[in-house]
Amino acid sequence: MITQPQTIPAPDPYEERLRVQTARLLAYRDDGPLVTLLRDKVGPGLPPVPASLAALLAIIAMSVTGMLVDGPILLVPVLIMIVLVLPTAARDHLGKLDWLTPPLIRATEFLAIILIGLAADAPKWLLYVLIYVIGYHTYDTVYRTRQSIWPAPWVFRAGLGWELRLLLIGAGAALGVLTWVLAALTLYLGVLFAVESVTSWVGLDKQTANAAQASDDLETSPEEAQEQATGEADQT
Repeated sequence: MITQPQTIPAPDPYEERLRVQTARLLAYRDDGPLVTLLRDKVGPGLPPVPASLAALLAIIAMSVTGMLVDGPILLVPVLIMIVLVLPTAARDHLGKLDWLTPPLIRATEFLAIILIGLAADAPKWLLYVLIYVIGYHTYDTVYRTRQSIWPAPWVFRAGLGWELRLLLIGAGAALGVLTWVLAALTLYLGVLFAVESVTSWVGLDKQTANAAQASDDLETSPEEAQEQATGEADQT
């Protein structure tokens, strides 16, 4: 009995575009292990853009009203962001304005770091370096995904995500050890993101070079291959 070969249907272009868009936005969020753990336990979640914007405005309001002073109160901005932004991870991020969610999350994270650090009298240069390290990781993630090169999932877990980074900073400020927490966090994240990024790009360059060499070998005619083999034999 002769069976006809089964053809695999090509993926729908529209569905594939939505899948890639969702994957990119979720990567740009830079969620950590806590968000990953609770994502499926928050029900339908909150609308990403309104909730993220509300978190940003609430933290700005705390700063403007002078509520952010040294002490346990510095944990409040962190808790506000976690309560409002964490449930948005359950959404599919396919709304017309949902592309704003990652920049809002990053802006809120950076603002919280600056305000908490200034209120706790942490070294300003250390705040700048930490923000630079996180910003580099964000840029590297965006650039990679635009080249269809996806960072490994473990990178986001090891990078702690915005939620654990802020929890560590808030706890450090509340306990009066923020400078040490910032120093350790900056060193850890700097080494992690730099080594992982360089290793990934070097590996990609090697794969590209090997693929190019294989392509050249396939395009070589039998006569050229024989001439190359003869030349190498004469040299030896």
